[in-house]
Amino acid sequence: MATVPVTDATFDEEVKGSDIPVVVDFWAEWCGPCKQIGPALEELAKEYEGKVKIAKVDVDHNHGVAAALGVRGIPALFLFKDGEVVSNRTGAAPKASIESWIKDAL
Repeated sequence: MATVPVTDATFDEEVKGSDIPVVVDFWAEWCGPCKQIGPALEELAKEYEGKVKIAKVDVDHNHGVAAALGVRGIPALFLFKDGEVVSNRTGAAPKASIESWIKDAL
């Protein structure tokens, strides 16, 4: 499974209502570090298919959720489990670091 685009309108259903943990990537098209971690997130989405969903929220077009969660810098990753934030981090990181963060949070 590839990453799932999520909007303010679909956030509750796709993220909070998910029966598996969800990593939400808050990003923007103009953000260089966001583009750096994009391929790693795509790979992780495939590797963790059925175990963890990777969702992407474009902050330029979806301000509501980002504001509600206090996102101030991007890329910002939030891990939701059972509809609640269990961990978050900001900034680009190598795939191994992101994967380790996911495993530790679960």
